[in-house]
Amino acid sequence: MHNIILASQSPRRKQLLEQAGYSFTIVIADVDETNPPGMHGMDVPEFLAKKKAAAIEANQPADAVIIAADTVVLLDDEILGKPVDTAHAKETLKKLSGRMHQVVTGVCIQKGDDQRSFSVITEVYFRPLTEDQIDFYVEKYSPMDKAGAYAIQEWIGLLGIERINGDYYNVMGLPIGEVALVLDSLNS
Repeated sequence: MHNIILASQSPRRKQLLEQAGYSFTIVIADVDETNPPGMHGMDVPEFLAKKKAAAIEANQPADAVIIAADTVVLLDDEILGKPVDTAHAKETLKKLSGRMHQVVTGVCIQKGDDQRSFSVITEVYFRPLTEDQIDFYVEKYSPMDKAGAYAIQEWIGLLGIERINGDYYNVMGLPIGEVALVLDSLNS
């Protein structure tokens, strides 16, 4: 099919592409993930995905299809990034407790001069979480590498999430259905 390059070190993105049946190689895009001042939070993931694709494109074969992505968690238009430590993870989960937030994943798929980018938004509704639940989750699952300090496919997603509106896999880090549509369109 394609010579696919995943520009991500996310184990969840890797897992989703594998489960969808794609063969690919991983090339880590080493980029500064600081967004420009004043950029709206909804625009940040797509901006960063394009930046990641651009960072690796020069060193790839001409027929390579680069898939780059970035995910943010937005609560009241504030980006809740990856926690810096245990206390920050617990603080983040307390903010999300009993509230709705948005998970936005920006994706950039590029083959030569053909670049297609898009964002997918999913609303996630957390049940109220007790301090014991938050402590248990952070101590047992150590969510330091996860935007918003949680992974929907882990314990907290099973018990703490009331419902979602949108793409479940987007919350995991890659809206694989949308990615597959773009990859298929590159074939035609």
